[in-house]
Amino acid sequence: MAKVITQETFDDVVKENIVEFSMSIEEAREETIKQFEAQGIHLGNIIKDLNVNPSTGVPLLNESVDELKRLAETNDADPQKICQHLAVIVEECKQSVPHRVLAAKLGAYEHIVKRLNSEEKLDEEVLLKLLTAANAIINKQPDVFCHESLAVALKHLKTAPDAKIACELLKWLQKACILHEMNRQTIMEENLTIPTLKPFLGRNEPEVIRNTSALFRYLILDDDIRVEFGKAHEHARQLAAEALTEITQLLTKFKSDPDTLSDLMLTIASLTVRNELCQTVEEAGGLKFILDAMVEFPESMKIIREACKLLKALAGNDTVKQHIVQCGAAPLLESALNRHKDNETFARHALACISTLALRDPANSRALFETGISETIIQTMKIHPTSKIIQRNGAWAVRNMVSRSRDQCDTFVAQGIEDVLNQALTDHPSIAHDVKSALRDLGCKVHLNEEWKATSEIQIKND
Repeated sequence: MAKVITQETFDDVVKENIVEFSMSIEEAREETIKQFEAQGIHLGNIIKDLNVNPSTGVPLLNESVDELKRLAETNDADPQKICQHLAVIVEECKQSVPHRVLAAKLGAYEHIVKRLNSEEKLDEEVLLKLLTAANAIINKQPDVFCHESLAVALKHLKTAPDAKIACELLKWLQKACILHEMNRQTIMEENLTIPTLKPFLGRNEPEVIRNTSALFRYLILDDDIRVEFGKAHEHARQLAAEALTEITQLLTKFKSDPDTLSDLMLTIASLTVRNELCQTVEEAGGLKFILDAMVEFPESMKIIREACKLLKALAGNDTVKQHIVQCGAAPLLESALNRHKDNETFARHALACISTLALRDPANSRALFETGISETIIQTMKIHPTSKIIQRNGAWAVRNMVSRSRDQCDTFVAQGIEDVLNQALTDHPSIAHDVKSALRDLGCKVHLNEEWKATSEIQIKND
């Protein structure tokens, strides 16, 4: 079994080499590594590239954390000094996850939360630096977040801080949500969370709106492999019930800001997880606005991509799905896909949107077909032969359009869809079922495998 040492032991030897033997930092570090490796010690758990103070030989991260704790005990600590030490922690934490883990082990995060929770009036610059440092430590390390962290964040959010501080507080909660289902549940189970966050949707600063809507999306993630069943759907339903109408109405308020618009549309699509919520978005004017945005920003990739995602989400309601096409979405989708068919990401979402709109709806299928979208779908699939998702989504779109409108089959076949689908069948065997379904509904020749056939030793004879 390999021998191991602690980070503290490694740092002490580096310090000794610098102070006692007057070595440079690099020499001291190399000598320390050689010494331990010669003794057969495994250094895989050691951070070897910590920035070190050349005069004392102590890592800057350790010095700054210790100094912050010392300054906290004095009544007249210089805010400038506090900010300097916090800036060092932020810079060190930017380097890697192990640096952040070490900062938390040294008590930096705990100290920051304690300072933020204290009754003393904090200098605004110090408050901002404390929040920036908390964000730096928790980044990709959400396990350090706790009930006290949440209470502190909500306490400061209630004071309606200025935009910079509000954004840092919202980012703190966002980072706590990533890859951590229990943190998401802790935040959502707190009765004060939604009432505290909702007023931020009424703010005028675009960056505050973007961070608030991003936090709503992070609260409905389902990315923690440690938890068998998350509560993403339940959280989405709760947030939608409280804020979906307000978020939809914000589309009009920020209609000239493409970045904020795309963020809001992505959030609405994420929250629209139930049949009745699709209706809510339409009633709040969301559908009309999406189509207007597609006309106003035809070259904005972010806007039209998020518009396609949102239209797909709203099409989950059959009534809204019909209204989408009746309001003129078909020519807009054809135009957008034709203009941006070279963009793989957009094409993927546009084809998925088309397939959803055409699903079990002959009227929608006819409206899409009359725009000449069949040729655009085929051209898009030809441009991206190596993209499995585009080939699959294209096959879905074709199948859903022709399955209840057989009169379209001849046009698709004449435009060359059969060769495209057969090529996709060869190149991407994992989507064979989807491609064969499209070929079958087009009336093309397709070999369908008999997946299972019963056998029996006893034969039944029919006279």
